[in-house]
Amino acid sequence: MRKLNTSALLAAGLCAAVMPLAAMANDPKATIAELDARLTKLGAPKVDGMEKAGDKQAPGLFFGTRKLNNNYDIVDDIKKKTGATATIFVKSGDDFIRISTNVLTPEGKRGVGTPLARAKAYDAVSKGQSYCGEVDVLGTAFNACYNPLKDDKGGVIGVTYVGFKKG
Repeated sequence: MRKLNTSALLAAGLCAAVMPLAAMANDPKATIAELDARLTKLGAPKVDGMEKAGDKQAPGLFFGTRKLNNNYDIVDDIKKKTGATATIFVKSGDDFIRISTNVLTPEGKRGVGTPLARAKAYDAVSKGQSYCGEVDVLGTAFNACYNPLKDDKGGVIGVTYVGFKKG
């Protein structure tokens, strides 16, 4: 019986561990599923209170006890692991306002406080439906997916987004 090389086993294990993330590269459906799964692990989504979002006031969006307004850990981790832009929006009136994002404005600042453009994605999530396709995000073309976030009564209270810049 041959002895297996420990380094080879370790390398194989690392490749297997990295494969799921590599498989998500440029796949908005797989990446948004990862984002939504991470949020769900925190607890049920709910809206409570008001918070500053850029130069606007927006409802506070919580998953469990964790407030996502102005919290960038999850969206930045998605970018680090997959290269995707990611955003969490909260419903405010008829708009969806960015409260956590790694999407940058042309000035190089996070696009917090900016609304979801009123286009195909907006129309779909407003009706409680997902949308995947090509979109313009703050002036740049992306292959993207948007999923509605619903409260315990089934009402749309926000949106998750991931996108990969079109090459």
